[in-house]
Order: sequence, then C-alpha cells, then structure tokens
Amino acid sequence: MIDYLDEYDRVVEIGIGRRTELAAALAKAGVSVTATDIYRREVPDDVRFVQDDIVDPDPSIYAAADAIYARNLPPELHRPALEVARDADAALYFTTLGGDQPAVPVERKTIETGTLYVARDSR
Repeated sequence: MIDYLDEYDRVVEIGIGRRTELAAALAKAGVSVTATDIYRREVPDDVRFVQDDIVDPDPSIYAAADAIYARNLPPELHRPALEVARDADAALYFTTLGGDQPAVPVERKTIETGTLYVARDSR
C-alpha cells in the first residue's frame, strides 16, 4: 500500500486503530500523515492524530489531503469515506476485511497483502 501512497505530500488515514506501521513508514518517507479514529489512539511522534468519526466528519481534517486511505474498511464506511474524499478533492485508497466487497465503484490493484481498492470517482 505504501507504494501507492508515498507519492502524495499529505495523506489522512481513517481508523488507524493500533496498527501504526504504515503511517510511520509514510511519515519516514517524507509524507505528512494525519491519522484519525473514533477513539483516542497513540501514534508515532511524526504522525498527527485527530479524533474523528468518518460518518460525521470534521471536513477541515481532510481538506488539505491529497489522498485518504483506510485499511480493513468495513462496507458501511465506504460511502462516507468516498464522500469525504470527494469533498477534499483527494484520492481514496482502501482495503477490506476478508471477503467484503467494495460498496463504491473502484479499480482493483493487487498488493502483497491482498487487494487495494482505489475509488474511481474520488479525485
């Protein structure tokens, strides 16, 4: 996933949870990373954290993003994430959990860990 995201200057991760390695790797590569989650989370020092709910988002968090991404994004959050990406004029990348299929139009990219979905009409 990093191979697709490290080309951007500013990215926002939706629902970082406890898996901070991708955000840390992007920050180390010089990408400005903001991580969000509905719960307060610890993130690496070079990653900005903002508590936010993608279903009722604060648009200012995403406004400067070039890309928005999420890992293991459940289908019920695909449309809200796409709306946020559209509003920010940002690309949307995400993976799903297990056999979940995307609930929005996507292009599929094969990556080491499975399939990366790129929302077709985000940017």
